Amino acid sequence: MDIRRNLPLLMIICFLSQMGGFMILPLFPLFIEEFGLSGWMMGVIFALFYVGKVIGGVPAAALYRKLGGQRALIVMLFILAVCMGGFAVSSAALLFGLLRLLQGLASTGLTVIVRSIIGDGGNADNRGLYNGYISSSEGGGMVLGPVISGWLALHWPLSAPFLLVTLCCLIAMGTAMGIKSRPESKQKFTAEERERMPNLDSGANPDIPINHAYAGSRARLTLRQQLIGYGTVHFLEMSAYAVFLTYFALYAAHMMHWDPFATSLAFTVAGISTLAAAPVAGYLSDRMGDRLLLCMLGMLMIGIEVVVFLSTSSYAWVYVGMLIGGVGGACYMDSFFAHIGDHIPDAGRSEVIGKIVSAAEIGSIISPLIAALLVEYVSLYAVFVFNLVLIAAAIAVQAVMRSRYRAKQG
Repeated sequence: MDIRRNLPLLMIICFLSQMGGFMILPLFPLFIEEFGLSGWMMGVIFALFYVGKVIGGVPAAALYRKLGGQRALIVMLFILAVCMGGFAVSSAALLFGLLRLLQGLASTGLTVIVRSIIGDGGNADNRGLYNGYISSSEGGGMVLGPVISGWLALHWPLSAPFLLVTLCCLIAMGTAMGIKSRPESKQKFTAEERERMPNLDSGANPDIPINHAYAGSRARLTLRQQLIGYGTVHFLEMSAYAVFLTYFALYAAHMMHWDPFATSLAFTVAGISTLAAAPVAGYLSDRMGDRLLLCMLGMLMIGIEVVVFLSTSSYAWVYVGMLIGGVGGACYMDSFFAHIGDHIPDAGRSEVIGKIVSAAEIGSIISPLIAALLVEYVSLYAVFVFNLVLIAAAIAVQAVMRSRYRAKQG
């Protein structure tokens, strides 16, 4: 696939799908309450979304290898459209749960497929920038989605946002159908080449060279080592992100005594910061030639964000912290997926991305549960100390991996 020609289309797809997903989040409690479902059932329905995200990565990678990027995107967007349309017309808890599960699966699937397309079609000189544009378009959807859904909820029935999301998904499907592929874009491998390919489940052949971001590098780590390392880092990052999303609003209300508008504005500042910074961070990642260092700096900025709101309840300072954290998130995401594209061979790249994304979503389930125990038995403050521990651990693992790569160069 010609990435340069199709990048605007991929950006539109990611923007529409993210906008649709985030339009739903503020309305789900109201929608479920309208049908008289219990709080426990609402929790189950929310949890099923993350279960779908956990199981969605590997099947999406297989679908990408089987059908190619364009058709795989269309399948995932169709699933999302069905889910959103189903939310608008159904009232049964069982159907809600099933649709929420499928929504999570398709959400992870889109991430895996788009990042795999960029990893396969880009190179060490542009993967960071292309991933930056994707992150920026996703950030735009995250910022606009809740605003649009909130306005619609004031003037229309609660089913209206769901129907609009369905339309967005169908538009994104039409956009995906417009993607142009090169005739040679579907890579073929001979039996001899397949025999020499590394097995992701049993480790890699050390004689097969790994792609690299560093000019002249001869770094050779097995795919198993890389899979464990990348998976651990992304697991820790997504765990920290899930804790932040779940408990920041609670912390702002009970510890900083903020009103809901001030809290929503903080999330908006972080989203706009990511939206603006992502292309710049991606370009910097390409030019630096040291993507793991930029990943570490990004995680450090996210840690600074947490330290700021733990230290003060000043609106101005907390918003500055959110601004820094948004830039840090852009630096991490752009460099992380570009680094995978640089170092994982073409034959196994989508499978590695699928496994990493799925494994990381387990962290999104486990870490809020641990945080809930901390709230129950310690304090809200302890939740974000735990958050900082997760961030520090992610930086430490990346530092070890970076030292291994640099040692292999010597």
